[in-house]
Amino acid sequence: MSRTKLTASAIAILAVSATAAAARDEIRIVGSSTVFPYTQAVSEQFANNTGAPSPIVESTGTGGGMKIFCAGIGEDHPDLTGASRAMKASEYELCQSNGVTDITEAMIGYDGLSIAVSRDSDLEWDLTLEQVYLALAAQVPGPDGLVDNPYQKWSDIDPSLPDLDILAYGPPPTSGTRDAFVELAMHAGCKANEWVKAQGADKKWVKENCSRMRQDGPFVEAGENDNLIVQRLQADAHAVGIFGYSFLYENADTLKPVLINGVEPSAETIGDFSYPISRPLYFYVKNAHRGVIPNLQEFVEEYMSEDAMAPGGYLEERGMVTLPDDVRSKTQDAVIGGDNMEPKA
Repeated sequence: MSRTKLTASAIAILAVSATAAAARDEIRIVGSSTVFPYTQAVSEQFANNTGAPSPIVESTGTGGGMKIFCAGIGEDHPDLTGASRAMKASEYELCQSNGVTDITEAMIGYDGLSIAVSRDSDLEWDLTLEQVYLALAAQVPGPDGLVDNPYQKWSDIDPSLPDLDILAYGPPPTSGTRDAFVELAMHAGCKANEWVKAQGADKKWVKENCSRMRQDGPFVEAGENDNLIVQRLQADAHAVGIFGYSFLYENADTLKPVLINGVEPSAETIGDFSYPISRPLYFYVKNAHRGVIPNLQEFVEEYMSEDAMAPGGYLEERGMVTLPDDVRSKTQDAVIGGDNMEPKA
């Protein structure tokens, strides 16, 4: 099933490798903290199956990973990057400008952006997206237009909500989880607000006015290490955290989900998108490095294998929501075959 394309870029990297004192033996991977545990699982399985060196996997965030990935081809640059959102047009252009012209996009499964609390909390949380937006946005509607967010307690937003200080730990701007959360939760919550509706706000207005997270204390950027958010929730029963579903799944003994619009995140609700902040996950591979960096093609094949991706596979065991059979089959063929992605508009 393997077929590797030897492009002009691949020939160039071969030339670079020939002049190096020693070729790089390990596959190098950067990118999303959400995709990291899945890629790490594939790396371990690949090393166990083949005896090859385990790939080096770094959690740099989606945005940071794209910058590193798109910086060029050759042994000094990574082979893959994980992403918790699709590559942006600006990132595609950066890749192209640096000679990273042949890229395969691999959608690997679905994930739900989970909001969670400690199981030590005796409260049953159920928030609307509008309430999430009002709690965490830098500016919210006031009597005379948008104002700096005045809400300090959840009950300030709605008396039915807990009489607790708002404290949410979430991802930084370099994170694809942050990008997805802003688009799927903040923008949707903003559009649900009656004042915003009355303005006839279009997509551009919402993006310009509803994208900034507050910086006055209630929202805390916790870095690219989602396990740090988990630890903070375990230490504070009043705080909420925002991260990918796998981190909730893996810590279900100490954390519980916040329902969104009455829906709990699960494999079923994420897979059918009834959970309102669901998203696809990706990795991107440099086709110029296939057949040049040792074992890269074989690693991609392991990632695309039924053992990894199918229902009951080892990625589902770690919390990934698997693709439908027909989508998975097409994805496997395209990614193993090294099909180049379409230009990003």
